[in-house]
Amino acid sequence: MDTQTQDELTRLRQMVVRLSRLVEISVTLNSTLDLDRLLQFIIRSAADLVESEAASILLVGDKTRDLYIAAATDADPETLQKIPVPKEGSIAGKVFREDRPLILNELGATGQRYPEAGDGGRFSVRSLIGVPLRIRDDVTGVLEAVNKRQGIFDEADLLTLTNIASLAAVAISNARQIEALNRAYDALGNLDQLKTDFIAIASHELRTPLGLILGNASLLKELSGEDVSEHADAVLNSAMRMRVLIEDMTNLNMLQAGSANLVLSKRPLQPIVQLVYEEALELVEAREQTIKLNLPTDTLEAMVDEQKITMALTNLLNNAIRFTPKERELRLTLEQHGHEAWLRVHDDGIGLVPDELETVFDSFYQVEDHLTRQHDGLGLGLPIVKAIAESHGGRVWVESEGPDQGATFTIALPLVQ
Repeated sequence: MDTQTQDELTRLRQMVVRLSRLVEISVTLNSTLDLDRLLQFIIRSAADLVESEAASILLVGDKTRDLYIAAATDADPETLQKIPVPKEGSIAGKVFREDRPLILNELGATGQRYPEAGDGGRFSVRSLIGVPLRIRDDVTGVLEAVNKRQGIFDEADLLTLTNIASLAAVAISNARQIEALNRAYDALGNLDQLKTDFIAIASHELRTPLGLILGNASLLKELSGEDVSEHADAVLNSAMRMRVLIEDMTNLNMLQAGSANLVLSKRPLQPIVQLVYEEALELVEAREQTIKLNLPTDTLEAMVDEQKITMALTNLLNNAIRFTPKERELRLTLEQHGHEAWLRVHDDGIGLVPDELETVFDSFYQVEDHLTRQHDGLGLGLPIVKAIAESHGGRVWVESEGPDQGATFTIALPLVQ
């Protein structure tokens, strides 16, 4: 076999090896989304395949739009990113500006230097090969390899580096998009937490002055003459509308947080029902309604998150108060049914048609048409009740004989045996 044939076989073997390595590189690039790891893998693969002493990736800065060294073999990334690489007067800048590959095999004789970390921030270059990183028609950076270990950079090296650059450009773009998406998610999460905290603080702080307004307006209405009573009634109605809004703010937070993170403990249910009853008295009296409380003599205990069960029962009672006319009666009852405790709220209000018995628990559902409705609220109270009941291993339902026949809402909770 003559020397020419041997050289040809050697080139073919090298080409097969490079092609197989390119396939491996493609698989790895498509499975890696961490940008720093991705860049390090690209430069190591490039230096290895073209048999160079070092390789680097230069990308375009977001703010200055100048090139900077994003990664280089055996160099500190933080130090690299502080080294500017001008588009004018640099080899990488020429590759970037002209959007074409470049091979330079006799740089040592010209005394040119390469702005790479190492050797005090400068790196002597004998030979260099550079190709643009391109996404469709946009050049996004430059991939370079320096100092061929044996011989000079040739067209085979150029083809290899161009293939790596094509794969790398897509992988870098994908990784950057994922990073941007993660930052957006983090920012959105922080914003959502700020909103949640604001709603919680605002609704809590508004409760105290609103309670004073309701109490004093009710007292003023009872003690004053007809003219003053009319104004007191207007104040009272506005305060009750504010109370509905505050409850909806609290419900919105609960709906977004979900029913997770329950803090369960064995609790008697009578004190919880008693507390809800006492807190509702002021509002019931302000609306000129009456309410009866029925509690069993035997203590009923359940594994509950006391705060959330209190909220669920309060939502049911507030809903009943809202849809019950003046001078009508409400009933709040706790009773045992087998191995369950039933917390029931009955009202003499507007009632429900059969089709509404299930949909009333959907988020933002309104019994009345939104253009003509007479009762305030966002339609969040009952979905919260359902979520809380089900998270406790219980359930909730409503019964009604029809329009103007009132309704009875029931929360069923498993009792501690």
